[in-house]
Amino acid sequence: MFCSKCGSNLTPGTAFCQVCGTAVSAAATVPAPEGVAPAITPGAVSPHWLPSVTRAYAGFWLRLVAHLIDALLLGAVGAAILVPMFFLTGLGGFLSAIEHNREPDPAVIASFISSMALIALVSVLGSWLYYAYFESSDWQGTVGKKVMNLMVTDLGGNRISFGRASGRYFAKIISGLIPLGIGYILAGVTEKKQALHDMIASCLVLRS
Repeated sequence: MFCSKCGSNLTPGTAFCQVCGTAVSAAATVPAPEGVAPAITPGAVSPHWLPSVTRAYAGFWLRLVAHLIDALLLGAVGAAILVPMFFLTGLGGFLSAIEHNREPDPAVIASFISSMALIALVSVLGSWLYYAYFESSDWQGTVGKKVMNLMVTDLGGNRISFGRASGRYFAKIISGLIPLGIGYILAGVTEKKQALHDMIASCLVLRS
């Protein structure tokens, strides 16, 4: 199969032309007759004489804005869930005991610790499911990425699975462990604009 925009050979199953970066779904692909060279747009120079055109990779700042949008959304949803949990668990009683300058009951302390653990677990599970579900869905990105016209793909430009999206999410822990946010800053300096967690999960973030 050949790209109708530049006439280059297309690898079966790929979502983007490796020469001009055109999405295969947006470019009609036709098989070239046997013994006939692929057609090239009139007036265009053969792509074999030109340097490869890079894909529209998403840079650091676009991804940062998308992340902030997602953080605001998750924060609002989290507050709506966690505030009721605050009153339904032992957190309120624990803080009340502190305010009255009296030593809290050991049972209240145990309830406080278990409540904090539950809140942390709900936060991690909610964030994981949010990122993994949306990035492996037809959207190929979270709400923030959708607003910024970004999408997460594998190295071939294809939609990723829920498992790979989950791996990418938890790989962010490794990116976050590196001082000065270098694991994330790599998205602004690497050739394919990949952060460390993108490299670990073999993913790309592209501009749609």
